[in-house]
This record gives sequence, C-alpha cells and structure tokens, in this order.
Amino acid sequence: MFGLFKKDPLIELRKQYNKTLEAAMLAQRNGNIRGYAELTEQAEALGKQLDELTETKKPL
Repeated sequence: MFGLFKKDPLIELRKQYNKTLEAAMLAQRNGNIRGYAELTEQAEALGKQLDELTETKKPL
C-alpha cells in the first residue's frame, strides 16, 4: 500500500537502456564510430545494472 505511487527503478533503467541503444544505433548510421563505441559501452553498463536488479527482484 505504501509503495503504490513509487516508481519502479527497473522500468526507468530499462527506458534509459533502450534510449542509449537507440542513440548508439543512430550514431553508427551517421558514421560516428567513436560515439557509437562510447554509447554502446554506456548501454552495456546499464544492461549489467538491469541484470543485477532483475536478479534481486526475483521472488523466492
């Protein structure tokens, strides 16, 4: 009941992950390989955080 209006950090992290991957794809399409590499690295770090959160959220 008390967590009813709290935002789920997993949803916010997933949105940020998808947005970063999309930005990386657009950078690659525009020929910005360095930007693509940096954005992909950021997306991988977000993916690891996302995996850790999903592991801790699994029900017993």
